[in-house]
Amino acid sequence: MEENYKLAKWLSGEMTDAELKEFQAEADYPLYEKIKNYSSQLETLNFDGEKVLSNVIAAKNKTPKVIDLKPNWFLRIAAVLVIGLGLLFTFNTFSSSNEVALNGKQTTFLLPDNSEVTLNSGSEIEYKKWNWDENRNLNLDGEAYFKVAKGKKFEVNTTLGKVAVLGTQFNVKARNNRFDVTCFEGKVKVNYKNQEVVLTKGKTVSFENDVKIIEQTVSDSKPLWTSNEMLFEKEKLVNVLEEIQRQYDITIDATKVNSEQLFSGKIPSNNIDVALQSLTSIYHLKYSKSTNSKYVIEEIK
Repeated sequence: MEENYKLAKWLSGEMTDAELKEFQAEADYPLYEKIKNYSSQLETLNFDGEKVLSNVIAAKNKTPKVIDLKPNWFLRIAAVLVIGLGLLFTFNTFSSSNEVALNGKQTTFLLPDNSEVTLNSGSEIEYKKWNWDENRNLNLDGEAYFKVAKGKKFEVNTTLGKVAVLGTQFNVKARNNRFDVTCFEGKVKVNYKNQEVVLTKGKTVSFENDVKIIEQTVSDSKPLWTSNEMLFEKEKLVNVLEEIQRQYDITIDATKVNSEQLFSGKIPSNNIDVALQSLTSIYHLKYSKSTNSKYVIEEIK
């Protein structure tokens, strides 16, 4: 017990100078130091409470086995690993951070290196603050505009693809089966499935259902959605309607129209009537308001 207490005190950095000097003089100290370094590089696994419980219940029904743990060093290694992994689990759990933009909202925040991120409506980002400068890696669900500070490689991961940069400004959108990336400054490398595309300033690329559908030049200096406009290029009507619902935090019933039609153009994100009128007039459709937050779109008969 005394040995385990000293290990715990050492790992938490609570030893006095005298205690630390005495502990470092012990014959086993180099071994403890190595184990501590190795355990700090391990990644914790997701905790499955139900699996652990079932294993405990199953173990109770088995005949216990007696294992001879004569080597004293084995116990010490186990103690260090358990404590080290516990500390690592704590670091990983409490250093994670989530940023969310609810439907009808946008949010701007700074990452630990002062990189600026603006999240579009209905989007979320997850990243780890701990050791951020050495591992600038985050997960995006939805759409975001990045102004990346200079530094080591910066990666944005989505369920559809990945974008890697050093320091630049770019927009990433991953919705349904469509993946859009636009570079506004610097250079970005886009990985989608088994395809890789390098974008420079003013270039954009779009993929959908495993196929590159767009690679062209844009003249804007930043995403139009940051200035209350939505820009679509050869986008399915169903995706356009979903984006309108996110931006205005409303519900649109369009079950009676062909939602596979393609749309290219701009729609305001600060005036719902103008937005719906602009869209429906192109396809010979009409819209009506059934409640404060629900609209219906149907064909004109």
